[in-house]
Amino acid sequence: MESPTLLCIDDLPQALELRKATLESHGYCVKIASSSYAAMKMLEESSVAAVLLEYKLEGMDAEAVACHIKQRFPDLPIILLSAYSELPERILWLVDEYVMKSELPERLVPIIERAYKAQATFPRAGAA
Repeated sequence: MESPTLLCIDDLPQALELRKATLESHGYCVKIASSSYAAMKMLEESSVAAVLLEYKLEGMDAEAVACHIKQRFPDLPIILLSAYSELPERILWLVDEYVMKSELPERLVPIIERAYKAQATFPRAGAA
C-alpha cells in the first residue's frame, strides 16, 4: 500500500525540514510549503492526504488558509500546529485536530495514523 502524502505548511524552513524528516521516518511522504500561497498552488496541482498547518504564518494567516482549504477541499483533514495553548474558537472550528508543538511528534503521528486507518485512504485533494 502506498504511503499517504502530507503537506506541511510553515514559514520557518528549519521547522519544515525537521517535521519532514520526522514524518518521513514514520513512513509518510511529505511535501513542504514555506508560504500559504505556495501551499495553495501545491494543493491545486497534486494530491495530498492531509495538511499540517502552522498557526502563525506570514502573509495569509492560518485561518484564511484553513478557510480556503475547507471551501475547495471540504473533506481534506487539516491538523493545526501551534505553540500557543489558547487559540480563537473560529480557527478551531475550521480544523480537524489541534496539536501543540510541545507535543510533537508524540501526539501528531498517532493522530495521522488514526485518521488514515479509519478511512482506509484519505480523501484526496488536488490533481490525481
